[in-house]
Amino acid sequence: MERRSDGSLADILERVLDKGVVIAGDIKIDLLDIELLTIRVRLFIASVDTARKAGIDWWETDPALSSRAARDGLREENRRLRAELAELKPGDGDETQDRLERMRETR
Repeated sequence: MERRSDGSLADILERVLDKGVVIAGDIKIDLLDIELLTIRVRLFIASVDTARKAGIDWWETDPALSSRAARDGLREENRRLRAELAELKPGDGDETQDRLERMRETR
Protein backbone atom coordinates (compact mmCIF):
# COMPACT_ATOMS: atom_id res chain seq x y z
CA MET A 1 0.00 0.00 0.00
CA GLU A 2 1.45 3.34 -1.04
CA ARG A 3 0.85 6.54 0.97
CA ARG A 4 0.29 9.64 -1.07
CA SER A 5 1.32 12.99 0.36
CA ASP A 6 -0.72 15.95 -0.89
CA GLY A 7 1.63 18.53 0.56
CA SER A 8 4.59 19.12 2.70
CA LEU A 9 4.40 20.18 6.31
CA ALA A 10 5.11 23.76 5.24
CA ASP A 11 2.13 23.69 2.84
CA ILE A 12 -0.17 22.35 5.55
CA LEU A 13 1.06 24.93 8.05
CA GLU A 14 0.56 27.72 5.51
CA ARG A 15 -3.02 26.56 4.89
CA VAL A 16 -3.78 26.34 8.62
CA LEU A 17 -2.37 29.80 9.31
CA ASP A 18 -4.17 31.27 6.30
CA LYS A 19 -7.59 29.92 7.22
CA GLY A 20 -7.25 29.46 10.98
CA VAL A 21 -8.13 26.51 13.18
CA VAL A 22 -10.28 26.52 16.31
CA ILE A 23 -9.83 23.86 18.95
CA ALA A 24 -12.38 23.86 21.78
CA GLY A 25 -12.88 21.63 24.76
CA ASP A 26 -14.22 21.53 28.29
CA ILE A 27 -12.95 19.65 31.30
CA LYS A 28 -15.49 19.26 34.07
CA ILE A 29 -14.91 17.58 37.42
CA ASP A 30 -17.95 16.62 39.49
CA LEU A 31 -18.18 14.86 42.83
CA LEU A 32 -21.58 13.51 43.88
CA ASP A 33 -23.34 15.74 41.34
CA ILE A 34 -21.52 18.83 42.69
CA GLU A 35 -19.47 20.68 40.14
CA LEU A 36 -16.01 21.20 41.60
CA LEU A 37 -14.08 22.51 38.65
CA THR A 38 -14.71 23.49 35.06
CA ILE A 39 -11.91 24.41 32.69
CA ARG A 40 -12.83 25.80 29.29
CA VAL A 41 -10.14 25.67 26.66
CA ARG A 42 -10.43 27.62 23.42
CA LEU A 43 -7.46 27.70 21.10
CA PHE A 44 -7.38 29.69 17.87
CA ILE A 45 -4.37 29.04 15.66
CA ALA A 46 -3.95 31.47 12.79
CA SER A 47 -1.64 34.03 11.28
CA VAL A 48 -1.71 37.57 12.62
CA ASP A 49 -3.55 38.78 9.51
CA THR A 50 -6.20 36.06 9.80
CA ALA A 51 -6.64 36.80 13.52
CA ARG A 52 -7.11 40.51 12.78
CA LYS A 53 -9.73 39.67 10.16
CA ALA A 54 -11.52 37.66 12.87
CA GLY A 55 -11.40 40.69 15.17
CA ILE A 56 -8.71 39.34 17.47
CA ASP A 57 -5.88 41.75 18.33
CA TRP A 58 -5.43 41.53 22.10
CA TRP A 59 -1.65 41.27 21.82
CA GLU A 60 -1.54 44.86 20.53
CA THR A 61 -3.16 46.30 23.67
CA ASP A 62 -1.63 44.07 26.34
CA PRO A 63 1.27 45.95 28.02
CA ALA A 64 2.98 42.64 28.82
CA LEU A 65 3.17 41.79 25.10
CA SER A 66 3.37 45.16 23.37
CA SER A 67 5.93 47.87 24.06
CA ARG A 68 3.61 50.36 22.32
CA ALA A 69 0.75 49.45 24.68
CA ALA A 70 3.09 49.80 27.67
CA ARG A 71 4.20 53.25 26.47
CA ASP A 72 0.58 54.29 25.87
CA GLY A 73 -0.35 53.16 29.39
CA LEU A 74 2.52 55.15 30.89
CA ARG A 75 1.59 58.22 28.82
CA GLU A 76 -2.01 58.02 30.05
CA GLU A 77 -0.91 57.64 33.66
CA ASN A 78 1.52 60.54 33.25
CA ARG A 79 -1.22 62.72 31.71
CA ARG A 80 -3.62 61.88 34.55
CA LEU A 81 -1.03 62.62 37.24
CA ARG A 82 -0.09 65.93 35.62
CA ALA A 83 -3.74 66.93 35.55
CA GLU A 84 -4.11 66.06 39.24
CA LEU A 85 -0.95 67.99 40.11
CA ALA A 86 -2.17 71.01 38.14
CA GLU A 87 -5.29 71.05 40.33
CA LEU A 88 -3.17 71.25 43.47
CA LYS A 89 -2.25 74.79 44.41
CA PRO A 90 0.46 75.74 46.90
CA GLY A 91 -0.96 77.03 50.16
CA ASP A 92 -4.16 74.97 50.07
CA GLY A 93 -3.09 73.50 53.40
CA ASP A 94 -5.05 70.50 54.62
CA GLU A 95 -6.99 70.10 51.37
CA THR A 96 -3.74 69.65 49.43
CA GLN A 97 -2.51 67.08 51.97
CA ASP A 98 -5.81 65.19 51.68
CA ARG A 99 -5.54 65.09 47.89
CA LEU A 100 -1.94 63.90 48.03
CA GLU A 101 -2.93 61.14 50.46
CA ARG A 102 -5.78 60.03 48.17
CA MET A 103 -3.38 59.99 45.20
CA ARG A 104 -0.94 57.80 47.15
CA GLU A 105 -3.74 55.40 48.14
CA THR A 106 -4.90 54.88 44.52
CA ARG A 107 -1.47 53.77 43.36
